[in-house]
Amino acid sequence: MFAFIVTTSVLLGLAVGSFLNVVIYRVPAGRSVVSPGSACPECSVAIGPRDNIPIVSWLLLRGRCRNCGASISVRYPFVEALAAVVFGLIAARLGASWSLPAELAFAAGLLALAAVDLERYLLPRAILYPTVAIVGVLLLVAAIATGEWRKLGIAAVCSAGAFAFFFAINFIRPSWMGFGDVRLAGLIGAALGWLSPWHLLIGFMIANLAGAVLGIALMISGRATRRTALPYGVFLAVGSILAILVGAPIVHWYHAHLIH
Repeated sequence: MFAFIVTTSVLLGLAVGSFLNVVIYRVPAGRSVVSPGSACPECSVAIGPRDNIPIVSWLLLRGRCRNCGASISVRYPFVEALAAVVFGLIAARLGASWSLPAELAFAAGLLALAAVDLERYLLPRAILYPTVAIVGVLLLVAAIATGEWRKLGIAAVCSAGAFAFFFAINFIRPSWMGFGDVRLAGLIGAALGWLSPWHLLIGFMIANLAGAVLGIALMISGRATRRTALPYGVFLAVGSILAILVGAPIVHWYHAHLIH
């Protein structure tokens, strides 16, 4: 059963990653992610099913359009592979749990948001709000199926708390973070709060540590200054996914070595 869940999640990640590429490309441009179908951005010729297989088609075509030979960004297979790896790792961590679908949907939303934020310093509501809705519904289903209403309540409290904390920072110092990060904090609070408040704390700690390390490294290399903006959403996404993967071992170690 474990191998089946992980394998299925990896394959699902490949398919979802392919869709995320559409989301990342079209949403910032204000275009529909449903129609029209995928087409080459250079020659506008529709991409057939054989050329739309995640990773495989890009490799077989050597990163070029079959019709016009235009170059296809390596971002496409990278996002597909990353989604597959992340989905597989989360499935390996959570196993056959009712919360697995919610956490996978959460991870998918984070990957899309991080990619857009990295390119455009933007966290589109058109990606964030559907992710919030899907994760919320799936956590509700998990609570109904397991009877763990306490977890759902903790998730709601963590969501509200994270949103309020980031809102206060944005209100006091708007230059420190955009309001998109405030909205994202609410989503992160719900998804990680279901696992435990500790997971939420770990996620934010990793995000801030990663941001600080990169920022210092860029300043030392002369590629940035203290006023240089960084895509904080990327660090929040990294911290959140790592919190899902390593949060439980860290919490167990903490309780075993520092509390008892």
